[in-house]
Amino acid sequence: MKHGRIIWQGAEQAVTQAADGRVQLADGRLLNEDEVNWLPPFVPGTVFALGLNYADHAKELAFKAPEMPLVFLKGPDTIAPHRAETVRPADATYMHYECELAVVIGKQGRNVSRDEAWGLVRGYSVANDYAIRDYLENYYRPNLRVKNRDGCTPVGPWLVDRDDISDPMRLQLRTRINGELKQQGSTADMIFDIPALIAYLSSFMTLNPGDVILTGTPEGLADVQPGDVIETEIEGIGCLTNTIIPERTSCTSNT
Repeated sequence: MKHGRIIWQGAEQAVTQAADGRVQLADGRLLNEDEVNWLPPFVPGTVFALGLNYADHAKELAFKAPEMPLVFLKGPDTIAPHRAETVRPADATYMHYECELAVVIGKQGRNVSRDEAWGLVRGYSVANDYAIRDYLENYYRPNLRVKNRDGCTPVGPWLVDRDDISDPMRLQLRTRINGELKQQGSTADMIFDIPALIAYLSSFMTLNPGDVILTGTPEGLADVQPGDVIETEIEGIGCLTNTIIPERTSCTSNT
């Protein structure tokens, strides 16, 4: 099942996706997705993000694939919902999307083995982890200004139950700018797969319900400009849409 969270008539509502693709309220009423204000489909705990976790992406950036997971943390205010507006800083010369499979943890775990790892997963969502390339000092040490700007990591629209995705390691990822396909890849090309990431992270810290792992992006990055509509889509999970706007006073995300 696909679960979501929205604001409808001034109140937060838990919703699901109906068979025809519309938003279904708990009382059965159906709404079009542009009739509601979206929230991220889960309340995020610790947000782990992977760098260079696709071999083709590492090659695209002229870097050797890492021998251990390259992980950094993101603050909660980076997360934005479906149909949000994301700010491009005024001084940026290259800001790019990153279509990523988000793995949401549903059960506490520490020192979890690969074989046990799937039992910690609650489900999956789509994330778009924007990066401002100008601020990057070192791909192995993504700094705060690159990856922790408010509202610059849209997630959603849906959280899909773990058991509804038969093989999360064989999903197609696509990104479109204004309807034009720019990025295409497969989760099969991850360097470190989901069980490996859960085993690695839980080897030195406790994973808790609501924690989310952003598993990296394949090759095919492109600059985005104010006015661009970006669609990041993952097979079987959904299509996350947001719009780039110019900087005014600060980097914010509006629904």
